[in-house]
Amino acid sequence: MTIKTITNYIEELAPLHYAESFDNVGLLVGHNTLKVTGVLVTLDTLEETVDEAIAKDCNLIVSFHPIIFGGLKKLNGHSYVERVVLKAIKNDIAIYATHTALDNSKNGVSAKMCEVLGLINNKILIPKKGIIKKLTTYVPVKDADKVRNSLFTAGAGNIGNYDNCSFNVAGDGTFRGNEHANPVLGEKGKVHTEKETKISETYESKNENYILKTLQENHPYEEVAYDVITTENLHQDIGLGMIGDLPLEMDEKDFLLYLKRTMKTDCVRHSAFINKKIKKVAVLGGSGSFAISNAIKANADAYVSADFKYHEFFKAENSILLADIGHYESEQFTKNLLVDYLTKKFSNFAVILSEKSTNPIYYI
Repeated sequence: MTIKTITNYIEELAPLHYAESFDNVGLLVGHNTLKVTGVLVTLDTLEETVDEAIAKDCNLIVSFHPIIFGGLKKLNGHSYVERVVLKAIKNDIAIYATHTALDNSKNGVSAKMCEVLGLINNKILIPKKGIIKKLTTYVPVKDADKVRNSLFTAGAGNIGNYDNCSFNVAGDGTFRGNEHANPVLGEKGKVHTEKETKISETYESKNENYILKTLQENHPYEEVAYDVITTENLHQDIGLGMIGDLPLEMDEKDFLLYLKRTMKTDCVRHSAFINKKIKKVAVLGGSGSFAISNAIKANADAYVSADFKYHEFFKAENSILLADIGHYESEQFTKNLLVDYLTKKFSNFAVILSEKSTNPIYYI
């Protein structure tokens, strides 16, 4: 079993193109062809994490946070990042990071928070743009069904709860092949007019290579005319944060105590009580202050995230209860999510949950 086999499976859960543009995800250290002896799953990759991987005979570390975030200009061991990378290379240990690719996954970080909190009726808080593309091509009428259906099979034409979606327009296509052409229809050197169907189908960007390959293989023309655009449509199943309902509403103080207990945190920083029951709860793992307005707009009674600054608590404006449970605490169960996911697929080598807490923040 190679690293590529493992990471391909991870990318079914969290495709790398889901990641935010600022992020650094994927295989950060090591080679795809390396045979896997064991996988250690962690939230962060520190020197002690690499030591743990060595001790447990794991040559692949699957980390949520990327150890290499900005550019590395040297590897002298003068920083903890350089020391981690050097130790991993020296011991032939690969490091793979999921970060915002998993944040944006429907079954990722925020979904795990919802599971731990027992939320139901969950949906994405901030659906992602730039994921849905549209392919348009022009096909002879007699071949339209074949091409259209082949694209459906390849993954095009899916919109939310619907599939086999396309738009079709009849028209006249014209072309003339030169002396090097081998036209399927018409004669080289002569202008040919053909009754054609213009076919448009949307698709998720992760399927683009396969869909375009399918188009080339099934289109009858020697030269296939097509265009691709990125739409402004929001993908309702991909994005940051989630919002759901508690099975039973709670008083604000009871909710905060429940939050402290279930999320295993020593401290919950929160905004002023607003004298309302808590039923609808928005969550987002990690630094989530940017989504306060989204939670308010979604009519959440409470918003659970981390790293709120002093002035950001004022944004509650007596309309929502803001709860900062800590960065590590909001993402800690991500390790369990990844271990469970990998264990279901791979049983011929160890998938181990790191025993080390990498939380750099302590409370007294």
